[in-house]
Amino acid sequence: MNKFRLLIIDDDEGFCGILQRRLEHHGVLVQMAHSGDQALALEGHFDGILLDMMLGDDNGLALIQPLKERYSPCHLVVLTGYASIATTVEAMKRGATDYLTKPVGTNELLRRFTNEKLELEDASVNRLTPTQIEWEHIQRVLSDNQGNVSKTARELGMHRRTLQRKLSKRSPH
Repeated sequence: MNKFRLLIIDDDEGFCGILQRRLEHHGVLVQMAHSGDQALALEGHFDGILLDMMLGDDNGLALIQPLKERYSPCHLVVLTGYASIATTVEAMKRGATDYLTKPVGTNELLRRFTNEKLELEDASVNRLTPTQIEWEHIQRVLSDNQGNVSKTARELGMHRRTLQRKLSKRSPH
């Protein structure tokens, strides 16, 4: 039996590494790309694609059609930190088969891609800690502000130096 081949496209390399380890533990063959150009340059076939909606300055929604044409995946799931009805509808119109918001657990990802109900580790293992949730939120606001730390600190209501200290630490994933 062939293993499920999944392409993860996300600019957060730490997040990709965590997902890769979790999914490979369950027999999924994972390949990663950190940009649209990198993803479209890969060779081979993928049964599924997990596409982050925000790839640096690029909008992942614009990649849905080219990815579908290039790889013809059975499943193309858009993943985002902040979902809205409008972006969900737009992703589906463009050809996504599903839409998930971060944080997402391993069990949920496997279920979406394999259509199987899998009983994995206790669900609490997949939950993000408050520190991880804070990190995700800070990263999203920082991205929305094009990396401007001062503006991000003002929006988050924290001192700029506090934000810089938090950013200097590695991702809590």
